[in-house]
Amino acid sequence: MKTLYRVSAGAAAAVLSLSALAQAATAELKVPSDASIPLGAQGVAIQEGKKLLTETAQRLPANVGNGLNCSSCHLSGGTVPGAAPWVGIWGVFPEYRARSGRLISLQERVNDCFERSMNGKPLAYTSNEMNNILAYMQWLSVGVPTGASVKGRGFGPVDTKLKPDSAHGKQVYAEKCASCHGADGLGLKNPAGGYAMPPLWGKDSFNDGAGMARTNTAAVFVKHNMPLGQGGTLSDQDVMDVSEYFTHQPRPVYAGKANDWPKGGKPKDARE
Repeated sequence: MKTLYRVSAGAAAAVLSLSALAQAATAELKVPSDASIPLGAQGVAIQEGKKLLTETAQRLPANVGNGLNCSSCHLSGGTVPGAAPWVGIWGVFPEYRARSGRLISLQERVNDCFERSMNGKPLAYTSNEMNNILAYMQWLSVGVPTGASVKGRGFGPVDTKLKPDSAHGKQVYAEKCASCHGADGLGLKNPAGGYAMPPLWGKDSFNDGAGMARTNTAAVFVKHNMPLGQGGTLSDQDVMDVSEYFTHQPRPVYAGKANDWPKGGKPKDARE
């Protein structure tokens, strides 16, 4: 009976642990106040990391091969729910990525964006720039339990079962997107340098290996964030159509995409 009791107690402990994990599976997205940035080297790193992520093309020209900043997709410095926020990201890596077919570190995930979304070159893992970026993401994640995903992580839902219509998407683009991103999709340049509004295609946009080059991924971002300040105003059909249109416009080619999804399961909207 004593042995049975020990087994039962162990099982009960396991159930309690699983229950605790289930409760910690999601957390509220709370952006820390700038006043909470510590003094000293850590605080400097956090502030420098934010600048690197919001002024990426300007500050890291050797690593960025287009005109985008990380915050072109991760809006407001990675603090907006439904726009791939970095809040809480610190505690969910290493994480399995089907596209890579293995567990990857947060550094690898950052560099994945540099090579794809930024059409550029990876940062050295031990570089000051990488450490500053990580310091900023860690600070954003203060208070989020390790292993928990915040509510609003990623881009949010949309009905991707709808059949996209690129011809109609072109019309939606002209009506809803061209005023910011340009009729030619090449963005609006800032007189002081860089882009006031990012290009959606062309040499200064993300390459065809980026997640945003996929119709479905672009659609969920557009649904919840575009037009800027008017997220949620377009129908699921409209966002699927406009995403099908702009993701298939000319853009840089990422040779490494041939190695994606090594274990199979390649999504049907992934670029060839």
